[in-house]
Amino acid sequence: MRWPDFLNLRRLEGRIVALFLALLLVVQLLNLALIDQGIDRNARAQVTEELEAGERILVQLIDEDNQQRGLVADLLQSDYGLRQLVAAGIQGEELRAMLQDVFTNLSERGDAAFIGYADDAFKLVTATDAIAAKVTPLLRGVTREQQGRTQSQLLLLDGKAYQVVVARMRAAGLGGWIFTGFEMKSDQLQELKRIVRIQGVLLAQSETGQWQVLASVLDPAATARAVQTLPTLGASDREVRTFHIPLDDELFQARLQPLAHGGDIDKSVAVLLLRSVDEALAPYRRLQWMLLGLSGVGVLLFAVGAVLTARRISGPVKALAGAAHRLGQGDYAQPVQRPSRDEIGDLAEAFEAMRQGIRAREEEVNRLAFWDPLTDLPNREQFHQALAKRMTESDARFSLLMLNLDRFKHVNDVLGRPFGDRLLRAVADRLQHLLKSEAGLIARVGGDEFLLMIEGAGATLAESICKRIQRDFERALSIDDQTVDLSAGMGVALYPQHGRDPMLLLARAELAMHAAKRGQSGCEVYAPSMDAASQESLSLLSELRHAIDAGELRLFLQPKVDLHGQKISGAEALVRWQHPTRGLVPPMEFIPFAEQTGFIRQITAWVLHASAQAWMGLQREGLALPISVNLSTRDLMDQDLPIKVADLVAGVPPPALCLEITESAIMDDPQRALQTLEQLHALGFKLSIDDFGTGYSSLAYLKQLSVDELKIDRSFVMNMERDIDDAKIVRSTIELAHNLGLTVVAEGLETAKQWTLLQTLGCDQGQGYFLSRPMPAEQFTDWLRDWQPPDLNDAQANTILAGL
Repeated sequence: MRWPDFLNLRRLEGRIVALFLALLLVVQLLNLALIDQGIDRNARAQVTEELEAGERILVQLIDEDNQQRGLVADLLQSDYGLRQLVAAGIQGEELRAMLQDVFTNLSERGDAAFIGYADDAFKLVTATDAIAAKVTPLLRGVTREQQGRTQSQLLLLDGKAYQVVVARMRAAGLGGWIFTGFEMKSDQLQELKRIVRIQGVLLAQSETGQWQVLASVLDPAATARAVQTLPTLGASDREVRTFHIPLDDELFQARLQPLAHGGDIDKSVAVLLLRSVDEALAPYRRLQWMLLGLSGVGVLLFAVGAVLTARRISGPVKALAGAAHRLGQGDYAQPVQRPSRDEIGDLAEAFEAMRQGIRAREEEVNRLAFWDPLTDLPNREQFHQALAKRMTESDARFSLLMLNLDRFKHVNDVLGRPFGDRLLRAVADRLQHLLKSEAGLIARVGGDEFLLMIEGAGATLAESICKRIQRDFERALSIDDQTVDLSAGMGVALYPQHGRDPMLLLARAELAMHAAKRGQSGCEVYAPSMDAASQESLSLLSELRHAIDAGELRLFLQPKVDLHGQKISGAEALVRWQHPTRGLVPPMEFIPFAEQTGFIRQITAWVLHASAQAWMGLQREGLALPISVNLSTRDLMDQDLPIKVADLVAGVPPPALCLEITESAIMDDPQRALQTLEQLHALGFKLSIDDFGTGYSSLAYLKQLSVDELKIDRSFVMNMERDIDDAKIVRSTIELAHNLGLTVVAEGLETAKQWTLLQTLGCDQGQGYFLSRPMPAEQFTDWLRDWQPPDLNDAQANTILAGL
């Protein structure tokens, strides 16, 4: 399912909407949190105020009750029967009995728990209940200032709270004190609940600190849970305690207030006032829900606005993205419209300018990429694409003709490049005019190469067209008073006989063209035999690269002997290729090809490194000998050769290696060879000229080279026994080398007779099959230990020497 863009956070529209909504939600949540915090704070403050007001109302209710209960004492003062008793002068037990009856009657009428009378010394005279005896000691605190008015006290007697009203007995001059006790129940608490919805519990604290419920408007279970959470009040603790109590999933704020009345306080009696916080918050909660609803509506409206705003932004951006996509696909025809005059419009205008610039450059690039600017013919890329398209669309036959001008480089060098450019344009014009009906496409694909596609042509028609071109080129071309004879080599490849792949068909046409130029036949049609040598060369190069990486090359060593001391004086390093399928490949099958392709440099580097390792192995055995390594012409032309050689043989002293250079390699570029050899000589490496006598070096130049050794080519050494002239050449070469201070090594030493001849002629060292064939480097140590000098008695050698 594809989400709408404004819900997809990967899209600009979605991110804009998400950002706006996130900011709004953060503001709304902060607002709601602050409102909630303010409401909670205000509600709790309101509850605290209500509890304080409730405490005042409760005290007022108690005071009002006290005033009503004080009327009992006044009623007793005005009681007619009591006045008659006092007037009759009744005293003693009779008076006590009469007062008892009067108090009992008043107690029943006034709902008093007890009524008692005490004399001026606060000695109990009579009372309606024995508990009154516990009251008189507590009345001694009534001061003289208080004796003139009715007083009330809150007393805790036998686990119950009593409001005791005390008044002076002034009836008939009797004197003393009359006190009335009223048990405190839940009347005031019920009235408080009715007035201000505050729950109340009247409590008493025992001497052990345990709380006792005296009266409560709560149900027993709630009352018990509330009492469990109460703190203990100290003997002199007058502080009001405020805290919270959870009851029946409802939170109450509690106020524990020690009761004070009439200027005195019984520190064991307190009232617990409870106000529901949740009930106080209920009106605010409704307001919060309303605010939340309004916030939700606001968020929804804001979201709609954000979506519309985002679409106003993202719509033009999408249009620009579509325009950019079209530009990326190469569609430059449709202009980019400016949607508005704001920044998006400026961006659209920039896109339009970019479209126009890219279109102009694309046209120029396309012209340069697919057309030859010199001849205005299609180039190689356009021809290749047309060729591939032609092969895809039809299997009908056609011929591919590749034409390469002869001696064009010579014309360029002699007459200059501008003349050569005019020559190419003239050839292009000739080909278009000559083959305007036969050639479906003519292209210039290189400096002096042209390609022609001839529809419907087989080998016969293609060859006839080649002959027409040859005949046309027989007419000399005149440019700026210069007459140029034209000729060309042409190769033909046929579709589909010679291939269905464009690159393959082009490659085979090129092979045929090279064959025509080599044979100077003018035109050749591709034949499989042309491809075999090319494929074999490509395969060999690929396998050579793999051989080094896979460790298929092997180092062989062929010893060199001191002809006079008859001891091994060194060895020459040779490379063999251990092919996984062909077996051991001799060097003549891959070294010439490596020299031709330039891959010989990698092989030389491998041989140098392997030779260094072999020398270090011989040194560990106490058999260290100098090892000679061949360098090719391409190696010698490398200006960095001295540095590379030093790095490859690091750890081996330079005199331990002798670098052999062929005479022909030196003469290819004598000046550069001289510089390279001097640098190698300065590093301490010995240098040797290999195959001397087969090249064309002058003795004067040879004298300038910093070489240490000269090797006589095997062709002279091997013919010494049969050809007296070769023997004379060898003798002259030895004498020449010695005169130049060089050591002489003879290659091709295969018989004892040759050894004797060379030894007599003064040759220093010999190398050949008579001594040993090349052997794997790992076998050289054992061979060296076991080698014994040969028996050299040969009378025939003396005969040859006599003829010199």
